Amino acid sequence: MTAATASATSTAPAASARFGAGRTVRLGLARAGYEVRSYFRQGDTVFFTFLFPLLMLTIFSVAFSAIDLGRLPDGEKLTAAQYYLPAMLAAGALLSGLQNMATDIAMEKSDGTLKRLAGSPLSPVSYFIGKIGQVLVTAVLQAALLIAAAGIAFGVPLPTDADAWVTFAWVFLLGVTTCAILGIGLSALPRSGKSATAVIIPIVLVLQFISGVYLQFSMLPEWLQNVANVFPLAWLAHGMRAVFLPEGYAALEPGGEWNLAGVAIVCGIWLVAGLVLTRVTFRWIRKDG
Repeated sequence: MTAATASATSTAPAASARFGAGRTVRLGLARAGYEVRSYFRQGDTVFFTFLFPLLMLTIFSVAFSAIDLGRLPDGEKLTAAQYYLPAMLAAGALLSGLQNMATDIAMEKSDGTLKRLAGSPLSPVSYFIGKIGQVLVTAVLQAALLIAAAGIAFGVPLPTDADAWVTFAWVFLLGVTTCAILGIGLSALPRSGKSATAVIIPIVLVLQFISGVYLQFSMLPEWLQNVANVFPLAWLAHGMRAVFLPEGYAALEPGGEWNLAGVAIVCGIWLVAGLVLTRVTFRWIRKDG
C-alpha cells in the first residue's frame, strides 16, 4: 500500500502538467474548430447573425441612395453606404458576439449539451476558448465581407493609411471580445432555450436603434445619446466611424471630435463587467433545472 501510494504521489505532478494549461488551450482550439463548423451548418443562424448586416447595408445603401443624409463641414455629401458601413460593422460585432453567444449557450443549457460536457474532459476555460474563438473567426469573415461589398459594390472610399487600419483592428477586436463575453454572461438570463431569442433579441434591437446603427446618432435627442453612451455599442459604432468616415465628420459627433480613448475605456469597463458576470452566473447545469 505504501509503495502504491508513493507511486501515485510521484506521478501526480506529471499528470497535473499533462492536463494543465497546454491541454486546456489545445482542447479550446479544437472546440473552436468544432464551433465554427457547427455555426455554418445552421442556416438560420448564418442568416440572422452573419449575413444580416450585409443585407441591411445593401437595403440602406439602395433605399437611401437619393436621400441627403447630411453634409460634412466642407460641404461634401455623406452617402448612405458610407455612413452605414461602420454602423453595420458595429452591429455585426453585437450580433456575432452578444446575440449569438447568449442564445446559443442558453439553448445548450436547455437541451442538455452543457450537462453532457460537464462529464467530459472539457473545462469551462476550454469551452469559453472555443466559443470566443468561433465568434472571432466569424466576426472577422463578416467584417471582411462587409468592407469588400461596400468598397466594390457601393464605391465607399476605404482608408489608405496604416494608422486607420490599426485603429480598426483594436476597436474591432475589443468590441467583438466585449460583446462575446457579455453574451456569455447574459446567457443565464433566459429561463429556457425556447425563450432565449424572445429575451435577447429585443435587447439587441433597442441597443442598435439608440446607438447610431439604424439612425444617425447626431439626430437623436441628447438625453437618448447619453443613455446610449452608457453601453458599448454606441462607442463601438463611434470608433468605426472614426476609421471609415472623413475627418470632417468628427464635428457632427458629440464633443465635436473622435474620442477613441472613450471607446477603450467604456468597452474595457464592460469587458471586465462581463467577465465578472460570467464568473458569477455560468453553470454547466441551471440551479433551478
